[in-house]
Amino acid sequence: MTLMKLNLRAALLLGSLMLGASPALAEMVLHRGNSGEPQTLDQSQTSIDIEAFIVKDLYEGLTVYDANGKIVPGAAESWTVSDDGTVYTFKIRDNAKWSDGSPVVAEDFIFSMRRVEDPKTAAGYANILYPIKNAEAINKGTVPVDQLGMKAINDKTLEITLERPTPFFIELLSHQTALPINKASFEKNGADFVKPGKLVGNGAFKLTEHVPNDHLTVVKNENYWDAANVKLDKVIFYPQEDQAAAVRRYEAGELDLVYNFSTDQIDRLRKANAKQVHVTPAFATYYYPFDTRTEPFNDVRVRRALSMSVDREFLSHDIFNDSKMPIYSLVPPGLENYGEPSKADFASMSQLDREDKAVELMKEAGYGEGGKPLNIEIRYNTNPNHQKAATAVADMWKKTFGANVTLTNLDISAHYAYLQEGGKFNVARAGWTADYADAENFLNLNVSSNKTFNYGHYENPEFDALMKKSYEERDPAARSKILHEAEALLMRDQPIAPLVNDANFWLVADKVQGWGDNGNNEHLSKYLSIKE
Repeated sequence: MTLMKLNLRAALLLGSLMLGASPALAEMVLHRGNSGEPQTLDQSQTSIDIEAFIVKDLYEGLTVYDANGKIVPGAAESWTVSDDGTVYTFKIRDNAKWSDGSPVVAEDFIFSMRRVEDPKTAAGYANILYPIKNAEAINKGTVPVDQLGMKAINDKTLEITLERPTPFFIELLSHQTALPINKASFEKNGADFVKPGKLVGNGAFKLTEHVPNDHLTVVKNENYWDAANVKLDKVIFYPQEDQAAAVRRYEAGELDLVYNFSTDQIDRLRKANAKQVHVTPAFATYYYPFDTRTEPFNDVRVRRALSMSVDREFLSHDIFNDSKMPIYSLVPPGLENYGEPSKADFASMSQLDREDKAVELMKEAGYGEGGKPLNIEIRYNTNPNHQKAATAVADMWKKTFGANVTLTNLDISAHYAYLQEGGKFNVARAGWTADYADAENFLNLNVSSNKTFNYGHYENPEFDALMKKSYEERDPAARSKILHEAEALLMRDQPIAPLVNDANFWLVADKVQGWGDNGNNEHLSKYLSIKE
């Protein structure tokens, strides 16, 4: 009897210890739907948000966005700015380390940004760093790479000199192009430095597994300077491009977050659980560029006619369920230092009047009824929202001009790779979300020297000159006026047809803690946790 009592007590004690320990031992894992497979994890080559979500978990820039979309210190704990606004001095955190335990030093940022500007790297986003002294000249091959305006005062002090005062420079440094890479790992592994087991990062997480088109796993980086406040043990990114499948997996409890879902699901999802549906207006524009290298899209009359005839109110209400607003400018509303954007001159016309004018312009150009046949291919990245929008626009062009319109879709990586590599097209779907809250970030897309993001290869020396002038203007009001003049030219020529002011669509499970909606669409996993 005594032995039985002892065994019972021992069993109860062991059970209570196990129960008490289980919450502490349980892994906290976030299952994150990411709406597409990244083209790369090399920050010098990334260009789309689904890549940025991952690389910003693996690396940390001098500055970062917090959960609410505000700029805060990152790898740099503080900085000072010279009186003339051209010299920034950053104090890098003493406890900032790489995932291999080695210290993060000023030279790491210099090495990384020199690599981005080196013409041999062919970084598509090299222009992001052009405010740094000599960056543009280096990228164009006229100045040696070692002349980039960056200097290590000591291991933990970095000085960056700019070409001219740049009000948005601190925001710019949070961009993935400004992330540091580990020199030793890069020199040892070459292009393979981004692979699991070889990637050495300074972010809150480290890469452990990547199965393309299936999942990508990152785990907490114990050497991260703020590891004590990182609650997640693991994040698994799922490149779920099929939005209906992503929603099903979310509703089945397999995914905790879903990025992007079909707008025709908004009402149903809100009825099921309104708190989990996050539709946030963004500093973003959904637009169609025209390939100005090919006929008839090299004719401004054709471009203007096609843009005029698109019923943006219909797209907003019937296609996007009022989650995206009609827009007639490339720059979205809401940028404090810019004010009301410069809209296309037909913005104030009724839709019927626009269509009448569009028919007139198309006839002048020799197309439409009684003229040459108008054949148009619309390219878009695979997505039910983009398909519905393209189908609606195609119907509008068929009805207004008798056009023969076909649709072509590719997965997101292939779609943007095709556009960025200069593939010829007629009309394509594109979108742009602000890298920093300044009109220049949108207008620069159409500068003739922007070979990566000027998809339609628009060339206008007057527009280029205005953009150049804006970089040299230090007075904010005068600079804003110049940028408005540049946007007015762009809206006159319509190399792109702005359609709607974009929004960010997320499904966020109730158990996800720390989430903050923001127009910058910045959601670092280090701010999140799971409450079962």
